Amino acid sequence: MFTNKENFKQEFKQRLIGTSGRQMHEVTEDDVYAALGSMVREQIGREWAATNRSYMEQGERQVYYFSMEFLIGRLLGNNLLNLNILDLVREGLGELGWDLEDIEEYEADAGLGNGGLGRLAACFLDSLASLGYAGHGNGIRYKYGLFEQKIIDGHQVELPDYWLQKGNVWEVRRDDKKVKVRFWGNVEIVETEDGNYTYETKNGEEVWAVPYDVPVVGYDKTAVNTLRLWSAESAADPARGFGGPNGNYYNFLDYKRSVETVSEFLYPDDSQYEGKLLRLKQEYFLCSAGLQSVLRTFDKLGLPYDRLPEKVAIHINDTHPTLVIPELMRILLDEKSFGWQDAWDIVSRVVSYTNHTILSEALETWPEQMVRDLLPRLYMIIEEVNRRFCADLLEEQGADQAKVSRMAIIADGQIKMAHLAIHGSHSVNGVAALHTDILKNREMKEFYELYPERFNNKTNGITHRRWLMHANPDLAGLIEGAIGSDWKTQPDRLNDLLGHAGDAVFQERIRAVKHKNKERLASYIYKKHGVTVDTHSIFDVQVKRLHAYKRQLLNALHIMDLYNRIKEQPSLEITPRTFIFGAKAAPGYYMAKQIIKLINNIAATVNNDPQTKNLLNVFFLENYSVSLAEKIIPAADVSEQISTAGKEASGTGNMKLMMNGALTVGTLDGANVEMYESLGDEGMYLFGLRIEEVEKYYREGGYSASAIYNSDDRVKKVLDQLIHPGPFCQNGQSFDSVYHSLLSHNDEYFVLRDFASYADAQAQIGLDYRNTKLWTEKSILNIAKSGRFAGDRTINEYATEIWGIKPANIGSRSGI
Repeated sequence: MFTNKENFKQEFKQRLIGTSGRQMHEVTEDDVYAALGSMVREQIGREWAATNRSYMEQGERQVYYFSMEFLIGRLLGNNLLNLNILDLVREGLGELGWDLEDIEEYEADAGLGNGGLGRLAACFLDSLASLGYAGHGNGIRYKYGLFEQKIIDGHQVELPDYWLQKGNVWEVRRDDKKVKVRFWGNVEIVETEDGNYTYETKNGEEVWAVPYDVPVVGYDKTAVNTLRLWSAESAADPARGFGGPNGNYYNFLDYKRSVETVSEFLYPDDSQYEGKLLRLKQEYFLCSAGLQSVLRTFDKLGLPYDRLPEKVAIHINDTHPTLVIPELMRILLDEKSFGWQDAWDIVSRVVSYTNHTILSEALETWPEQMVRDLLPRLYMIIEEVNRRFCADLLEEQGADQAKVSRMAIIADGQIKMAHLAIHGSHSVNGVAALHTDILKNREMKEFYELYPERFNNKTNGITHRRWLMHANPDLAGLIEGAIGSDWKTQPDRLNDLLGHAGDAVFQERIRAVKHKNKERLASYIYKKHGVTVDTHSIFDVQVKRLHAYKRQLLNALHIMDLYNRIKEQPSLEITPRTFIFGAKAAPGYYMAKQIIKLINNIAATVNNDPQTKNLLNVFFLENYSVSLAEKIIPAADVSEQISTAGKEASGTGNMKLMMNGALTVGTLDGANVEMYESLGDEGMYLFGLRIEEVEKYYREGGYSASAIYNSDDRVKKVLDQLIHPGPFCQNGQSFDSVYHSLLSHNDEYFVLRDFASYADAQAQIGLDYRNTKLWTEKSILNIAKSGRFAGDRTINEYATEIWGIKPANIGSRSGI
């Protein structure tokens, strides 16, 4: 089908008519997407089958990456790129009268994730396949994504994100591989045929976990790995009743509804008991179904289970899949007849864990009673793991009772999942050098002292093929013309661009590419907001999940200050600036929603004031997603990475923006630290408190937000504007909660303390942007140094240092 352009066009026309049942002049772009998707999926299928056969024949260790999120975005363009047929298809469709970019818009963003955690998982799957590693994903096939965000009168409104409404051309339902997952019930001791005893859970609720497989296409390599997504379906036997926590559901429809909710929503609201229980069910559902699938593949090798660690590596992405540990213990103890110590040895050699958070309040815990009720056998196992662990701390490690209580897996009626993950894994890694140091020296210090050999760092990375080659093809073409194509599979070769940083002709071409991308984004903004954007202005971008520690508020307060200064000094010389925000706030996160409303109020004021609208524009682009990021990131001039030092584990948006030539204004937080090591002062704009200063404030006190309020006129004015009628509070509106978070609650994230430093850095950016030669050199420096942050580098480190795997013998793809 894809051997050449003419062959493709002929096959495509036949497929289009056959799948749509319409004549060529009647088909829609939706029909074109469906026909093209089916052709690409068919081509992938051949390589997919061949890859699975090769893995089984070679019998090497395989990695299974368990994650509650896989933010894969749209797959059509990415698959065409990785199959090396993107240009062929684009040109062929063009000659038939269709624009590939328009066709891609008909694909829904997969609602399988929310933020950096899920996007990282997607990038890692791409790198695993592209490097030829046998590595697969295990997740949940959510019927609805987090939510579709609408901005109405400046407020976030959440609508259902039914991303599967038109189906999913990439997935394959595997009914023959469905497995049962069990909840509730009571545990009984049962005598086995050989006279021993085991445990069985009876009278519980049974759920079918049905897998939907999505192919993960490697670039260059012909490897096609698998993302297996599990959907919950009823498994009731009416003769036995429908199970459940109280014996039986009232009827089948009641039971069916309960089952379907397990895979219905990404991150149900867990502020109430019912939502928290559903979240726990989801996590066990993923762990149990995924583990059964992994072991079924292992069984095909015909090996005894004491050799499981030789052939299987299970990686848990944050604490959500930690129940893999007790679930694998349950299978080894109750179904495979292993003794406790042998089973524990197997589990700890199989499982590895990535920690993704520094915030202690974000470390996952579950009520002990909830786990005991929902998962009675697993609770028994976790309780025994905790008993043995605490006994070892007391008897072998000489810990006092206070230390045992701090480190216990079960304490104060809560099960601490991070503690279970660390104790049950052979490797624990952070996701940036600073993050890992904080884990070792502060958050998990006592565990690090106990297991120093387990802790290691694996700085995050991004798929440079997706975020540069696919999202910014003009820039990718320019790079290839300058340094060749080796960087596509060896991203560190981007460093060769340093030799072109001062080249006037190359600089001009870089600027032309950036301007074209800005015009594309400006066109999108005009369609959404009806406002014409100055594409010669600085495109200043902050796109990420909305959270207080990420400090979108600091950005907003600075824009308010710029507005005030222009109003006070109409002749003020300022470089025109377009501020672009994209973020979703968790539905129950009131403060984050207030900040969204504030940003939109600021936009309404500055965009419509005759004095400022030619100097400042502000846009909050609703429903931030992977596909929207692919429009924003290539157009960005400035990347806002302004979290409070010591709060962001790593960040990956910072890497994507850097790779596309944006310059970072940021704190020394997360992976910004390593970016600064590569770029130095000439390539980044640092500001704000360092982590040592932040920790000193937390440790010793001495910070006074009100003192800053009373001593800095700019800060006082913008804060007063949050609560008094004026340009940002009209028609009785006010932002009292934002105001009091800064003053009454003493500014937990040091927004006011860093304000002056941030404003100075922004002023320097405005000056430097006017020097086009200097700015372009800085931009090229960022692109050249970004290869260090490619996911391929990260995955090679995981493969060699944690998983112990090597690339399979998979051929290269030199055209189809």
